[in-house]
Amino acid sequence: VILMTAWGSIQLAVQGMQAGAFDFITKPWNNVALMQRIETALELTSQDKKAAVPVEDNDGFDRSHIIGKSKALMDVLATIKRIARTNASVLITGESGTGKELIAEAVHLNSSRSKKPFVKVNLGGISHTLFESEMFGHKKGAFTDATADRVGRFELADKGTIFLDEIGDLDLSCQVKLLRVLQEQTFEVLGDSRPRKVDIRVVSATNLRQMVQEHTFREDLFYRINLITVHLPALRERREDIPLLVRHFADKQCESNGLSKVEFTSEAMDYLSRLPYPGNIRELKNLVERTLLVSGKEI
Repeated sequence: VILMTAWGSIQLAVQGMQAGAFDFITKPWNNVALMQRIETALELTSQDKKAAVPVEDNDGFDRSHIIGKSKALMDVLATIKRIARTNASVLITGESGTGKELIAEAVHLNSSRSKKPFVKVNLGGISHTLFESEMFGHKKGAFTDATADRVGRFELADKGTIFLDEIGDLDLSCQVKLLRVLQEQTFEVLGDSRPRKVDIRVVSATNLRQMVQEHTFREDLFYRINLITVHLPALRERREDIPLLVRHFADKQCESNGLSKVEFTSEAMDYLSRLPYPGNIRELKNLVERTLLVSGKEI
């Protein structure tokens, strides 16, 4: 079911999605966007009726340097394989350091947009005063420091995928502006009142449910970016992947620093596999690289 609603009835649409509706579209809607949503709904419904297709090493699925073979990780990749070729928006959740950016890139690389731009935006690093200029662009003279035209991130991502990292860091005023672009697929460059069309797929990353419950993140925006949710397991939930990750990080570090390939003793690998890793894969990577650089010998 796809709900159609006026802007004043967004709360009813959100309640409908909570009850099981696929998506909602505000009036007046864009016919092309409406047909894309219906096509996506049909594709996902058709795929839901099929058994999950496992990811094989030789099936053409681009893992984008994602290392591991644990069941927890393979379940995530199987989901990516199913939904990558649709235009469904994807929300990637998980602890810091679990590899959300790599999963977002895998969504793009395995989509029909793979030859088009993949634009990454860390929204946590953009102040609310610069949000419109960064995301929508500006014309020369639009404000005091606008000494030249600037192309915004949405325009750069046209026909491709935009990855909105740390979307939970957006303040409420910026959330409203972002929602309108995602809903209408149009935006206005600062200093130019002409609306511009954009065709993008949105992949976001953060952990928003608590923020929605606390009313610090708009519920309607949450459902706009959360058509498909992919949750990444913490490293402690996929410990069987640690030896593969250690080997990968060690080989890359040796290659980039001109070091001879190192071997890990079974005791060292057992020790690394038992650590808690609150920083997840990022912490493991730093530990391996730091150990190699300061030891200068086999581990």
